[in-house]
Amino acid sequence: METKKTPLYDEHVKLGGKIVDYAGWFLPVQYEGILAEHEAVRTKAGMFDVSHMGEVMVRGKEALNYLQYLLTNDIGVLENNQVVYTFMCYPDGGVVDDLLTYKINDEEFLLVINASNVDKDFKWMQDNVKDFDVVAENISDEVGEVALQGPNAEKILSKLTDENLSDIKFFHFKKDIIVAGTKCLVSRTGYTGEDGFEIYTSREGIVKVWNSILEAGEEYGIKPTGLGCRDTLRFEAGLPLYGHEISQDISPIQGGFKFFVKLDKDDFIGKDALVLQNGNLTKKVVGFELLGKGIPREGYDVVVDGEKIGYVATGYFAPTLKKNIGTALVDIEYSKKGTEFEVMIRNKPVKAQVIDKRFYKRK
Repeated sequence: METKKTPLYDEHVKLGGKIVDYAGWFLPVQYEGILAEHEAVRTKAGMFDVSHMGEVMVRGKEALNYLQYLLTNDIGVLENNQVVYTFMCYPDGGVVDDLLTYKINDEEFLLVINASNVDKDFKWMQDNVKDFDVVAENISDEVGEVALQGPNAEKILSKLTDENLSDIKFFHFKKDIIVAGTKCLVSRTGYTGEDGFEIYTSREGIVKVWNSILEAGEEYGIKPTGLGCRDTLRFEAGLPLYGHEISQDISPIQGGFKFFVKLDKDDFIGKDALVLQNGNLTKKVVGFELLGKGIPREGYDVVVDGEKIGYVATGYFAPTLKKNIGTALVDIEYSKKGTEFEVMIRNKPVKAQVIDKRFYKRK
């Protein structure tokens, strides 16, 4: 398949972005550098092009009932203009995808899904409509999106809108907000562990929004930010990445995200398997810190006394923490905090210790 360009591709080139192919899209992995961009988001502000993400509108009289059946979290408790993080699972408990669900009203919801899974996810949604009075529409090609993240995010965005952004609480949103003269949906969400906003508009309008935010944010130290620091930021904050901490083979329970799986709600796809797994967990994703030198990379073996007990899901030098940390799927008996094991780095065992996988918490 031909690699796609987001509406902001030319802007990334102008800014000197290092462009890579990610999930079938040309996107910047970095501009100035991953460490500088990571630091900007933690201390000032950064902005990401996330126009590659998928968007699906679900409409109909039974939209709520359909999503209750399709998703693991309790959609029924949502108020209008509220957002929830949730999973779509297979019958065996494996993850189809993790996503955000925006409730516009009882009969209209916006689902935001991972770029690499759009076609698979949309087919899964359609295959499971069954007898529900509902229509799912893939509107991904119509939507542009940027994520403005960091402690100065509200100050910057406030310069471009008359809306009182303090009224938008965490994991809430407002439609039809005018940002830089462009009608947008603005949500107080993100993927970095910092305060910030995700801003959705038309593909035609997103270029003006992007450039206006960068200009308005100059006095607040904003930087354009790429995929590289998006991953280090989400990882420090303990946020999962599909294919790493969760996947078709790693359930939300194994991944450590049981909070977003409401086992006490009525039947949903994967419930029986997840209930059974919850009472008999054999493997779990844990956080760890290397006690020796080296960087734990994805796929490296985790061993105890020379015997493999798991593998690294994600590993990095954490820029904020100045430590080499990782997540690993390990046998359950090695999942308690304080447990020590070894990570095989270039065929040498390096000591590591299990710690909380939410490595960074915003003050």
